[in-house]
Amino acid sequence: MTDPDATRKGRGAASNRDSRYHRLRHESFDDGWPPDEAPEPLRTRLERDGSRSILNRVRSPDLPFDRTINPYRGCEHGCIYCYARPSHAQLGYSPGLDFESRIVYKPDAATLLRDELARPGYVCRPIALGGNTDIYQPAERRLGITRALLEVLWEYRHPLTLVTKSALVLRDVDLLSRMAEQALCQVMISVTTLDHGLARRMEPRAAAPLRRLEVIRRLAAAGIPVGVLVAPLIPVLTDPEMESILARARQAGASFAGYTLLRLPGEVAELFPEWLSHHRPGHAAHVMNAIRDTRGGRDSDGAFGRRMRGTGARANVIAQRFRLAHTRYRFAPAPPLDTDAFRVPGTGNQLPLL
Repeated sequence: MTDPDATRKGRGAASNRDSRYHRLRHESFDDGWPPDEAPEPLRTRLERDGSRSILNRVRSPDLPFDRTINPYRGCEHGCIYCYARPSHAQLGYSPGLDFESRIVYKPDAATLLRDELARPGYVCRPIALGGNTDIYQPAERRLGITRALLEVLWEYRHPLTLVTKSALVLRDVDLLSRMAEQALCQVMISVTTLDHGLARRMEPRAAAPLRRLEVIRRLAAAGIPVGVLVAPLIPVLTDPEMESILARARQAGASFAGYTLLRLPGEVAELFPEWLSHHRPGHAAHVMNAIRDTRGGRDSDGAFGRRMRGTGARANVIAQRFRLAHTRYRFAPAPPLDTDAFRVPGTGNQLPLL
């Protein structure tokens, strides 16, 4: 039997590997017979999440924030390299095709956020929208959960940061520009490659690279602080493009920049090589060896201080190249966000005492 998953168009993963929590394992194999018919298109299913809280506390010295909101679990963009894929196994789903086709959403996210911000003693610090999902993935166009969250944050004058690779962020320019006037938001647009063909296979339902540059241009024109995140930087496959991405993003209006190096946690360590074997078979071994060069000989290294940048000579050269390009193109630090403007509606500028 041939593996029908490998022929799915518009999807990143080539298979639907079992969750590591499953007791049984399924494996496809080729029995020499041609398939009777082409597989049906894999349709996205949306499922409700009944969570009773919305703020996730983060205790990581690698990150510039201590709380996040993920209105969705899973991501239809289908980026094959996504470090969040293993989290889908916690739901009993596959980190493969399930991650990009079984999207769990939080319909009460805005109400839950309002409740948490109004709690006595809440201390305002910037909230990172996303982190384990893209808050502007296709489902958001219909559900509008991210828009509702932005409205609550604006009402409370609460600062936020967000990272996306979707042009749907332009829908919310009206809110983001108002927040920007009061130093309440930063936006980063993730750009992995400028190669349209590579992007279409590697992140099949995300905005095309040139479209993302246009998003940067329009956000900057609206007065919204916008940066570029070159992420993930994939040794051999995309790292030669780093300077070009930074230059084009700066030209488009990005004022700050960052990068992260590819890591392959959990099931991604199987999914990414599988993708390479389908789409870059002649380079697969070279790419994987280069990745391991930056991870101490392993596929991934999750240790704080190493997971974002890697280690070894290759990782050091990439870091040096980024520093030089950052200086050459005159990127600045991300602008500070204002936490003093936070207010609970109906209580003036002061938090209620009781």
